[in-house]
Amino acid sequence: MIAELRRRAYLSAMQVASWLPRVELPFAAPSRPELLQPLVESAPEPEVAAAAPQALAEAAPAYEAPLAETPVAAPAPRPKIEVPRPAPQGRMAKAEAVAADAETQVAPPTPVAPPRFALQLLRAGACAVLVELPTGEPLQGRDPAYLLLKDLLRAAGLPDSPQLIGEPVRWPLLVRGQIDQGPQAALEYVQSFVGARLEEQEPCSCLWLVGLPAIRFAGEATADAYNRELQVEGLGAAWALPGLELLMDEPERKRELWQAMRRVRQRWLADN
Repeated sequence: MIAELRRRAYLSAMQVASWLPRVELPFAAPSRPELLQPLVESAPEPEVAAAAPQALAEAAPAYEAPLAETPVAAPAPRPKIEVPRPAPQGRMAKAEAVAADAETQVAPPTPVAPPRFALQLLRAGACAVLVELPTGEPLQGRDPAYLLLKDLLRAAGLPDSPQLIGEPVRWPLLVRGQIDQGPQAALEYVQSFVGARLEEQEPCSCLWLVGLPAIRFAGEATADAYNRELQVEGLGAAWALPGLELLMDEPERKRELWQAMRRVRQRWLADN
């Protein structure tokens, strides 16, 4: 059984000032007699009782018919309030900073594969000829490409037995290594090589660039320059021709070549 002191503590905690049990509680203190008497309401005085109905009637509002219910518009959605987040601290801040730097950094350029070609420098009268070697090997007396070159020289009024100047230029220079052998490096190498060899020779009237590798890496031009005259810094006047192998595969190119040669050949014929 719960002791009287604990019972009173529970009642005090529940803010119960007085209560009456429905049955007799064991070990409970005797109830006070005045609490067991029923409450008797005192009768109102006659004047007050007579005035009460009149006051209630005056206070009561007149009856009004209920108005038709009007639809109530739905409340507008509340604007979303962005709560600023605190800046990350410690390792998280460093990690996010590193990630942001990585996104802003420009990706390194993709390495370009080195071009592959072989060129031979020749001298034919007043002209120097930088010719592409179709097979990568020096031209031989019975090669169809060499026979075509001799025909071009005779038609231009130049000796048809050109002299070799130095060894062939083969690119890339190294099979392996860390040296840059991209297109720009090839351009600088070929121009410096041809310029140095021409300084060792008598001045030439025109430099023939035969084949796309010769035009690209000595004349800094593209295939659009076929049969056109070029002015190359450090090398002087040049003439761009299609490659010997291309002329053999596409004979229709020879007609345009002959027409261009009639205009250009005056350059070296005037010096003879």
